[in-house]
Amino acid sequence: MNNEQNTTSQRQNRTKAHLKHALIELIKEKGYHSVTVKDIVDHAAYNRSTFYIHYIDKVELAEDLLVSMLEGLEDSVGKAYVTGQKVQTAKLNAPSFNIVSYIYKNQNFFTLINYDDTLPGLHTRFPQTIIKIYKEQFIFETINNIPVNMDYFKRYTAYGFYGLLQNWIENGFKEPPEHFIQEAIELTKTHIYSFQYIGHNK
Repeated sequence: MNNEQNTTSQRQNRTKAHLKHALIELIKEKGYHSVTVKDIVDHAAYNRSTFYIHYIDKVELAEDLLVSMLEGLEDSVGKAYVTGQKVQTAKLNAPSFNIVSYIYKNQNFFTLINYDDTLPGLHTRFPQTIIKIYKEQFIFETINNIPVNMDYFKRYTAYGFYGLLQNWIENGFKEPPEHFIQEAIELTKTHIYSFQYIGHNK
């Protein structure tokens, strides 16, 4: 019974993945608002009844795509750390920025920020997710323990990092991820002495 359930679940996940991929490609081709359910199922080589097994409409598919990718972004951060671990920025390395590797691996999705008529909510919820990660998953220590409003500091730092990511994506990921990460590390050292990873609670 479990094997049957696993097989069914895998098949459903595969179908959803194909529908999400079709939506991404069609947004780039004709813009989100011009895409229809018929376009999606034709592109993914399914029929409409298969689509409606999984989603009510295009809007629900778009939301599932956005939520799953941004949750993946949040989850990617902790893979480099142990909960409670304190890290000095002088000792940061490439795995410390696993979030960059996640974006690079999923560049087909993240290049959607380059389009005006794109996935609804992407342009606001992507940077909001970066802020959420900084606010919820880390405790920062400033250089020389300079006292600052930490809420402002996290927003300032998160938006700065998002700006770098946005520029990298808009330039077509021309800079190799390892070079981008190294630049981000050097910038981090200018204002953060250390940070503690406090975990990711879903």
